[in-house]
Amino acid sequence: MERGQFEGVIGRDYSESTPWWPEMRRADPATPNVVIIVLDDVGFAQLGCFGSDIDTPVLDGLAAEGLRFTNFHTTSLCSPTRACVLTGRNHHSNGMGRIVELATGFPGYDSRIPKSNGLLSEVLVERGFSTWAVGKWHLTPEDECHEAAPRTRWPLGRGFERFYGFMEGETHQYVPALVADNHQVPPPRRPEDGYHLTEDLVDHALGLVKGLRAVDPDKPFFLYFCPGACHAPHQAPAPWIERYRGAFDGGWDKWRRATLARQLQSGVLPPGTELSPRPDWVPAWDSLSPDARRLYARYMEAFAGFLSHTDHHIGRLLGFLEETGDLDNTMVVVLSDNGASSEGGPTGSVNDVRPWNMAPRTVEEGLARIDEIGGPWCHNNYPWGWTVAGNTPFKRWKRETHEGGVADPLIVRWPGGMRARGETRRQYVHAVDIYPTVLESLGIESPATLGGVEQSPVEGTAFAYCFDDAGVPSRHATQYYEMFGCRAIYHDGWKAVTYHPIQDTRVAFDDDVWELYHVAEDASECRDLAAVQPDKLREMMGLWWEEAERHQVLPLDNRPFSAFVLERPPPVQPRTRYVYYPGASPVPEMVAVNIRNRPHVVRAELEIPGDRAGAGGPAPSPEASGVLVSQGSGLGGWALYMVEGRPAYVHNFVSLEEHHIEADADVPPVTPGRHEVAFAFTRTADHAGTGRLLVDGVEVGEGTIPRFTPMRFSISGAGLTCGYSDGVPVSRRYAAPFEFTGRILRVVIDVDGPPFADPEADAHFALARQ
Repeated sequence: MERGQFEGVIGRDYSESTPWWPEMRRADPATPNVVIIVLDDVGFAQLGCFGSDIDTPVLDGLAAEGLRFTNFHTTSLCSPTRACVLTGRNHHSNGMGRIVELATGFPGYDSRIPKSNGLLSEVLVERGFSTWAVGKWHLTPEDECHEAAPRTRWPLGRGFERFYGFMEGETHQYVPALVADNHQVPPPRRPEDGYHLTEDLVDHALGLVKGLRAVDPDKPFFLYFCPGACHAPHQAPAPWIERYRGAFDGGWDKWRRATLARQLQSGVLPPGTELSPRPDWVPAWDSLSPDARRLYARYMEAFAGFLSHTDHHIGRLLGFLEETGDLDNTMVVVLSDNGASSEGGPTGSVNDVRPWNMAPRTVEEGLARIDEIGGPWCHNNYPWGWTVAGNTPFKRWKRETHEGGVADPLIVRWPGGMRARGETRRQYVHAVDIYPTVLESLGIESPATLGGVEQSPVEGTAFAYCFDDAGVPSRHATQYYEMFGCRAIYHDGWKAVTYHPIQDTRVAFDDDVWELYHVAEDASECRDLAAVQPDKLREMMGLWWEEAERHQVLPLDNRPFSAFVLERPPPVQPRTRYVYYPGASPVPEMVAVNIRNRPHVVRAELEIPGDRAGAGGPAPSPEASGVLVSQGSGLGGWALYMVEGRPAYVHNFVSLEEHHIEADADVPPVTPGRHEVAFAFTRTADHAGTGRLLVDGVEVGEGTIPRFTPMRFSISGAGLTCGYSDGVPVSRRYAAPFEFTGRILRVVIDVDGPPFADPEADAHFALARQ
């Protein structure tokens, strides 16, 4: 115990002494559990209970036994919304004005949630709850997501007692970049063994409940469960995708009309809600070629299979809580973090790393690989026609502040705290309202201090007041929005909103055109009243500036990539020599050696096994095979490896083409003993050069690399590994993990020249992902 805490008596011996024990933290046995499920990139119209024809029977069942909030709003992007959910403060107040990868050095944008904004986990763990986070995190600064980083902003540093999931904004569903508590771990199985991340996450959540209930049948728990679904890559077991074959052949225009009809019939939307026009940049389905329609329908089938698969496994979680008797004493909250995503671009994608590297995503390639969509070799994403459909009936999409970006599904089921069943609520609710609602429902006040830190005021409004009263007026009167220069303000049934193009510095913020909607009567923003009510618009715009100053929104910046982002202090000191040892955890790309567009030499110091030397000298070793060093994955990367004692190198340019360099045919296998196998790259032009293979300083092979990856090898968590391949291998010429069968002493990589950065390429990436 702490010094000065003891309240007993200490005498000269035990006969004169009275022991004392501090009171144990225990919640009332009747206290409800809390499960918050955050779906990713699921649009307003994509759950069955919100009008979709995609099968989501488990989530539909929650809605039937609870409430659908059909006027619920988010920030339009993942990290910002998740920060709101867990703290009850607005995203800029949390320093989460954008995703953590694009942080800038301003209070509203540094991606560092202050301790004065306590997380729900930090509050509940002090009240005797077990607290667990499972799945996507995406709330730790990117430069602190590696093995040398402090763990103060990891889940276990912010009130969660256990964590199993991934730190980044997205990951591969078959070979994810996993973290358990405070360290990286490999997936427990491989794709060929039937592994899928969603199933694994549910298994771990079940394990946490089982472990708790084996010891304490009454202790309440808070489970923050965040599957990767349905963020790209849209990957799901083939049978789940196959069940939707042909389901979307009618196209996005027909789907939007049918969905709106279902939404109106089921009461999701008020009578008279209009369907917003299909934007000009999305082609009419009937104008597409038959091949394009076939491909685009398949992309949507993969998304639907991914969502239904996720729904099924959420059902396993809830089913087990029913077995333990916990379910009816659990408040279950389900939401999506933003509107449907347009990151697949106009044609969809089999590899979303392409825009980072100014590489094309074509219908022709998608057709050639159509049978791979949804599998481990694709990072597939649907075209933005399906994005607009997923946000029916609203305008625009994720990362923007029209309703398509910020209106999302919300379901609350809590038998012990609400009498209503299967009803809808149209009260205005925002992500910041979830934290105070949970605390109010539990009878807990948000603390004035937490961990010795004075707490900031909660900015959300609890909405338990409408659980059993559909007609009560909304209490959340005003809510601002901002994301990459797109802005909006809601106030008492009115909304002013403006779109600002991302990364485009030719348009001044003061020149943006604002729109005005009476969303209490025009939920889909179809009737712009700006011209007929200019005074109301000016009033709303002035209110936006007041809220922006209050919540750290300034300075406005529509540039995902700028000097503010690219010239942040590096997480580790730059150097020209990097040393890697076999068997270490994958090194994230941000802190690994940057070889792009730079001369570099990779040297692997090896011991090759083999037979003892005979009369003819050392015998060759056919067993000296495997990866020496690899970075990236089948989506893009490079590897130096050996096959039966002979060195080889591959550079995979964003899965469009592979450039191989192998030892010459007359070069014998490396003999047993110590050797240095090396690869040397000489730059001959921007992102192009020649490569040489060397054994003990002697060149044994040479070739050209006409297109070297300029910006990123991976966006799904694949890192740099030594002695093995992590996940989907860089080349299909070998199968992961392809562990090296000899002994690697170390791999040394020397680089020459400054690290490469290309703001123009970054801008191209941002524009491609609008």
